[in-house]
Amino acid sequence: MINIYRTVNDELVQLQSPEKGAWINITNPSEEELQHAAAMTGIFYDFLKYPLDDEERPRVEIEDNQLLIIISVPIIYQASVMYDTIPLGIIITNDYITTVSLQNIDIITAFSQGKVKGMATYKKTRFVFQLMQKASILFLNYLREINKKTDEIELELHKSMRNQELIRLLDLEKSLVYFSTSLRSNEKVMEKLLRTLKMYEEDHDLLEDVIIENKQAIEMADIYSNILSSTMASFASIISNNLNIVLKFLAAITIVVSLPTMVASFFGMNVALPFESSPHGFLIVLGMSLALSGLSIWYLIKRNMF
Repeated sequence: MINIYRTVNDELVQLQSPEKGAWINITNPSEEELQHAAAMTGIFYDFLKYPLDDEERPRVEIEDNQLLIIISVPIIYQASVMYDTIPLGIIITNDYITTVSLQNIDIITAFSQGKVKGMATYKKTRFVFQLMQKASILFLNYLREINKKTDEIELELHKSMRNQELIRLLDLEKSLVYFSTSLRSNEKVMEKLLRTLKMYEEDHDLLEDVIIENKQAIEMADIYSNILSSTMASFASIISNNLNIVLKFLAAITIVVSLPTMVASFFGMNVALPFESSPHGFLIVLGMSLALSGLSIWYLIKRNMF
């Protein structure tokens, strides 16, 4: 899908064909749409294709007055509450700024709906930095959500040690790893842009603010990842300890039950036995069994087996 926008009198207007100073947004395009976009804008086909590889890493590439910037942006899979990142390609040419992504992204939606204050499609450098700023803010928001979900799952684990909660924690831990890796890659891209791009002082200050927010997101991701790893390790130890307690209890019960069984087996032999002629023989044997069980219970309690 290809959408074209341009800022006119501080308002975002959708166009049918590209004009100078326009923003072209390409989302999950078909091969025909890619070919059409390349012909329409003069952008290298490879520059349009690179961001559509979900394994593409953040980087900066310049060729024949065309600047390709690839950053990672966070997404969420609602079905599994799993967080991940995908590439977002930003291509700057003399006439246009073009964004390319595999799917709809929240930050792109905010820009296309004109909800970003101070955006202007013809201010291409500032537009790029605003995109990066919104991506960093989205990372921070998702990191807070992950931390909140971790606390909720931890409370559930206090009540019930189920595999479902542990799997959800594992998913969140993987999400934090993805976030941390992507944020560090984005940081390198921003620092390279800071060194290589010529920009106004206001844009320079904006990029520095974006770098600071990105560093804050990196620190948060590292802190939450360490907390989650410690939580997973703690609950693994708790589960192992609970299993040992259950096994110890079952072993104690087995000992207590086996003693009366052993006494009954002895007196069930088809040979001459004590108390066989006594009218109270059954009660005597039963008393012996109960006494042995009682002694074993007392001993096991002393040994903290119950």
